[in-house]
Amino acid sequence: MGPDVPLLNDYKQEFFLKRFPQTVLGGPRFKLGYCAPPYIYVNQIILFLTPWVLGGVGTLLYQLDIMKDYYTAALSGGLMLVTALILQMTNLYARQKTVTVERMQIQNTLRDEDEYEFSSCVGSETVKFIIPGKKYIVNTVFHSFLAGVMCGLGTWYLLPNRITLLYSNIGGTIVIFVFGWVTICIGEYSLIINTATETATFQALDTYEITALMRPFYIFVFIAVDLAHRFTVNIPVLEQTNQILHIIFLFLPFLWALGILPPLDALFLWGMEQVLEFGLGGSPMSSNTRLLVMFLISAGTAIASYFIPSTVGVVLFMTGFGFILSLNLSEIGLAFKHTMISHLASNKSKSSGLRIHFVWREFFFYLTVLTLALIEASLLHHFAGFSAFSKASPQAIDVRTVTVFMETQRRLMKIGVVRRILLTLVSPFAMIAFLSLDSSLQSLHSVSICIGFTRTFRMVWQNTENALLEMVIVSIVQMLLFNTDVWWNRSLDTGIRLLLAGVIRDRLLQLISKLQFAVAVLVTSWTEKKQRRKSTATLITLNIVFFPIVLAFIAVCALLSSPMLPLFTLPIFLIGFPRPIRSWPGPVGATACICSDTMYYQQVVPSLAAALQSALASGSLGLSLPGSHYLCRFQDRLIWILVLERGFTYCCVNIKGLELQETSCHTAEAHRVDEVFEMAFEHQEHAETFSLNHHFGNILTPCTALPVRLYSDARNVLSGIIDSHENLKQLKDDFLKVLVWILVQYCYKKSKMCEKLDKTTKNKEGSFPLTQPKAFDSAVEKPRPIKDEDSFSVDTIADWTDDSDLFDLDPSKTRERKETKPLEAAPRTLLSVPGSVEMESAVGALQETAPEDKLYKAVVLGLPAVDKGKKQEVVRLPLVEFSCSYSELLSIPEEWRTAPIPTSKLNEMRQRFPEDWYHFVLSQLDFFHLKEKPSNLLEDITKDKALKELYVHGVLSCCFGLFGLDSTVPAPSHVFRAYTGGIPWCVGLDWLTGKPELFQLALKAFRYTFKLMVDKASLGPVENFKELINYLEEYESDWYIGLVSDIEWQQAVLQEKPYLFSLGHDPNMGVYTGRVLTLQELLVQVGKLNNEAVRGQWANLSWELLYATNDDEERYSIQAHPVLLRNLTVQAADPPLGYPVYSSASLHVPLL
Repeated sequence: MGPDVPLLNDYKQEFFLKRFPQTVLGGPRFKLGYCAPPYIYVNQIILFLTPWVLGGVGTLLYQLDIMKDYYTAALSGGLMLVTALILQMTNLYARQKTVTVERMQIQNTLRDEDEYEFSSCVGSETVKFIIPGKKYIVNTVFHSFLAGVMCGLGTWYLLPNRITLLYSNIGGTIVIFVFGWVTICIGEYSLIINTATETATFQALDTYEITALMRPFYIFVFIAVDLAHRFTVNIPVLEQTNQILHIIFLFLPFLWALGILPPLDALFLWGMEQVLEFGLGGSPMSSNTRLLVMFLISAGTAIASYFIPSTVGVVLFMTGFGFILSLNLSEIGLAFKHTMISHLASNKSKSSGLRIHFVWREFFFYLTVLTLALIEASLLHHFAGFSAFSKASPQAIDVRTVTVFMETQRRLMKIGVVRRILLTLVSPFAMIAFLSLDSSLQSLHSVSICIGFTRTFRMVWQNTENALLEMVIVSIVQMLLFNTDVWWNRSLDTGIRLLLAGVIRDRLLQLISKLQFAVAVLVTSWTEKKQRRKSTATLITLNIVFFPIVLAFIAVCALLSSPMLPLFTLPIFLIGFPRPIRSWPGPVGATACICSDTMYYQQVVPSLAAALQSALASGSLGLSLPGSHYLCRFQDRLIWILVLERGFTYCCVNIKGLELQETSCHTAEAHRVDEVFEMAFEHQEHAETFSLNHHFGNILTPCTALPVRLYSDARNVLSGIIDSHENLKQLKDDFLKVLVWILVQYCYKKSKMCEKLDKTTKNKEGSFPLTQPKAFDSAVEKPRPIKDEDSFSVDTIADWTDDSDLFDLDPSKTRERKETKPLEAAPRTLLSVPGSVEMESAVGALQETAPEDKLYKAVVLGLPAVDKGKKQEVVRLPLVEFSCSYSELLSIPEEWRTAPIPTSKLNEMRQRFPEDWYHFVLSQLDFFHLKEKPSNLLEDITKDKALKELYVHGVLSCCFGLFGLDSTVPAPSHVFRAYTGGIPWCVGLDWLTGKPELFQLALKAFRYTFKLMVDKASLGPVENFKELINYLEEYESDWYIGLVSDIEWQQAVLQEKPYLFSLGHDPNMGVYTGRVLTLQELLVQVGKLNNEAVRGQWANLSWELLYATNDDEERYSIQAHPVLLRNLTVQAADPPLGYPVYSSASLHVPLL
C-alpha cells in the first residue's frame, strides 16, 4: 500500500461526519445521512433546550426577587426531575406498544441499520429514535434524579448576580450565562435523552451505562468548587480558582469532543494510580483489584500515622509499613500456602523440603531486613533528638550506580552483583538514616509531614533508584540555597520536598520522552519515503508555525501523565485522556488470538522469566519502572514485555508473543529490528573505531542479550535427497528394519506392562509361574494387551453380549465393564493370547478346546468375495506353537498378520525380510523385569521359528498396506503422502487402516525411516546394526517426528522434547522441505522501547477503532513504519484492538 492510502474510506468518512457532531452536542442527531421529517429535528432541539427553559424560569424568579436562590435551584431541579421521568415513561410506553408488532415483523437484512421509518411527530418510532431509553430500570430512576439535581445546581451556578459578583463585568456575565447553559444542556441531553459516543473511550462495551454519567460528573466537579466558595470563609485562592473554572466551564464541550477528559472508569483508575505512586510512595499495580486494595491500605497507613502521638512511634510505624507494603504480599502468602500444602501432601519429600527451605530463607531475609531497619530508625531518631547537629541541613548521600555497558559480560555481571547489593541493602539503610535524622520529625507532626514521610519511607524500598535520586537532588538544592528564608526552606518540610522532586522528576522524564516521540513522528513523515504523503509538507509547516501550541500540548500531556495522541500516527498531535499505565481496561493476559504458534511462546516464557530475573536484578535492562516496554527478538519470534509492577526484590511483567506468520508490514519492521540489534551487538565484526548511529530516533534502544532455553528453527530444502533414486530404493528396505524394531519394542514394552499388572493380582488370586511344566504351558492365563479391545478376534466374538454398544468408540469403556466383574466368578472364559488356547476353569481343571474353525471363520470374515468354484488363495493361519514359552511375551496380535496377501506373493516378499537384523534386535533385549529367567533366554527366543514367522507376517502385512504388491521404487509424492498419513489407496490399505494401532505403528516406522534417509544423506551411511540401533533409540527418546499440524507436535513442544522434525511441501516452488526444531540455550536480544511512543500509538489505536471504527486491515495507521515500529505496536495491543498470539498472566519475577 502506498503512503497516500485514505486515512478513512468513504463509508467511514460518512460515518465519522455523522458521529462527530453528535458527540459535540451531547447526543442530538442532526446529520442522519437520509431524508427525515422536519419534526425529528424540531423535537430534538426542543428537548435540548428544555433544561435551559426550566432553569430560566427559576433564574427569572430570582432576578425579580420573587424567590431566594436556593428555592430557585430547588424549583428548577424539581421541574427537570418531573420532565426526565415523563420522558423515560414515554419511551417505556412506546417500546411496550410496539413490542407485539416487532415480533410479527420479518427483519429486512438489506435495510440500512441507521434508517428509520417515521409515521408521526409523536409516533413510537419517533420516540424510540429520539429517546432510546435505558437498559436498566435502576438507571432510569437514578439518571432522572441526577438530571434534576444537575439542573437545579446548574441554575444556582449560573445565576447572573452570582457571576457579576465574581467578575464585575456585565458582558462577561452574559457570555458565561449563555454558553454555560449550553454546557449544561449538553450534559442533560447525554444523561437523560440520548448518550453520545465519546471520543474518550476506554471500555469497548458500556455494559452498565456509565458513559452517560461522564459529562454530568465533570459539571458537578465545577459546581462543587463554587459551592465550596459559597459556604466557606473568604479564601483568595478558592475565589481565584472559582473564577478560572467558570471560564473553563464554557469550554467543557470542546474538551469532551477532543477526548481530553477521561471516562469515569479510566479517571478513577488513573487517579488511584497517581496518588498511590506519588502521594503514598507505592507502585502501579498489575490489576485493578490489587490497585484498589493497595490504595486503601496505603491511604489507611498514612492516615493512621497522623494519630500516633510519639515521634519515635511514627518513625517505626512508617519504616515498618513502608517495608511491608513494598513486598508482593499476595505472592509470598500464596507461595507459603502452596509450599505447606505440598509439604503435607508429599510427606516431607526431598523436592518439597528444598522448596520449604527456599521459602523460609526468603522469610528470614525479609524479617532480618525489617528488624535492622526498625532498630536503625529508632536509634538514630532517638539519638538525633538529643544531638546538637539534629537541626543541621541534610547531607547528600553519594552512591554511584553503574549505567555503562562493560566490554565483557563477565565484568558486567560482577558490577551487577555490586549494584544489586548497593540497591538492596546499602542504599535503603543509608536513606533510612537520612530520614531518621531529619529535624522535621522531632516536632509535632502535621498532615504534610505524615503524607511526605509516609511516601518517602515507602519509596526507600519500593523504588530505591528514584528515591536515592530524589534525596540527592533535594540535598544539592538545600546546599545551594544560602538564603534560609525562601519558601523552599520556610514552608516545606523534607517529606514534601522529596514528593515535589519525585513529581518533577517523573513529569520531566515524560516530557523528554514525548518530545522524542513527537520529533520522530514529525521527521520520519518526510525522511521515510513510504510515509511521505501529499499533506506531509503542509503538516510540517503547520507544526513549525504553531510550535508554541504544539509544545504546550506536549507539556499538558506530560503534566497530566496522559499519552500524546498522534492522529492517525500523522504529525497532528492531540492530548490523549489520562489512563492507567497499562493502557487497557481488561485483566492482564485474559485474551489472546490463540493459534498454532502460541505453543512456541508458552514454551519459552518460563525460561525467559528466569533470564529476566538476573537481567532486572543486575541492571542490564536499565531502569525498569512500571510502564516500561521491552522487545525481544530471536529468529522469527518477537516477544513483547510490559513491566506492570515493581517493588522490593520483585517485579511483575506481562509477556506477549507476536504472530510468526510474517506479513509484508511485519517483515519490514522485523528487518529493521534485526538491523538495530545487529549494529549494537555485532559491531565487533565491523572494525571501525568510530561509527555513527544510523538508527538514531528509533523507538527501540538495544539493552542486552539473554540466554534463554528455546527452540531454534531450521528449514532446509530436501531436493537431492527425497528425489534420489538410490535413497528411495533403500527406503523400502530400511522401512522393514525400522518396523521390525518398532514392533519388537512395542511388544517388549507391553510385556513389561503386563508383568506389572500380573504382580498386582498375584496377592488376590495367584497365578501360574512361567516355569510351569510343558503340559501346562498352553493353559497359562496371560494378561490381555491393553489396546487390543477394539481389534477383531475370536475372543471379541465370544465376549459379545446383548449389552454391548455397537457404536461405542471408546474401547476403555468395554474394558472397564469387564474389569469390574468379580475375579472369583466361575466359570468364565479366559482372555486369549497368541500361542495359547482358550480355557475355562474354576478350580484349575483344564478343558481342551479346538478353536480352529472359529479362527478360520474369523480370518475369512470381511475378505473380498471370490468366484464360486475358484480356488481361494488366502493365507490360513495355523495355531502358533512356540518352541520357547517366553516367546509369548513378544508375540504380536493375531489380527495383525491377517492381510489378504496371496501365498505366491507372500513367498516372494519373504525374501526381503531382514532376518539378521531381526536376530540382532532380539539380542539387544534384557528382560530385566522378569525375576526368574533361564540364562539362555535370548538365544532360545532368537531361535524360535514360530515367533519369527509372526514377525514376517506382521511386517510384510504392513509393507503390503503401505506400498501394495508393486515392488517398484516409490515416487517422492508417494513418500510425502505416506509421511503425512494420506497414503495412496492400494489393495491392502483398507485392511491396514482397519487396525488403527498397527497403522499408527507403521506410520511411525515410516516417518522414522524417512528421517533416517535424511540423516544418512546428510551424515553418511550407517556402518553397522549397532549404529542403526543408536539412531532409532535417539529418535524414540529425543525426537518427535511428525507433522506441525499434529496435536502431538504441540505437546512435544510444551514438554520440551529436544528435537522435532517435520516434512513439508512448498507448492509455490514445487520443492519438499524439512523443518527441524532444536531445543537449546541461545541468546535472545532485548531492547527497550520508548514508553511514550507505545502509549501514544495505542491511544490513537483506541480512538481510531473504538470511536472512528476504522477497522480496515489496510488502513494507513497499521502500515509498516521502521522507526516507530507501528505495525508491531498495534499487534501488541490487547484484543480486540490488537492481536498477539500469546499473552501471559501477570508473572511474578523475584529479584532477590
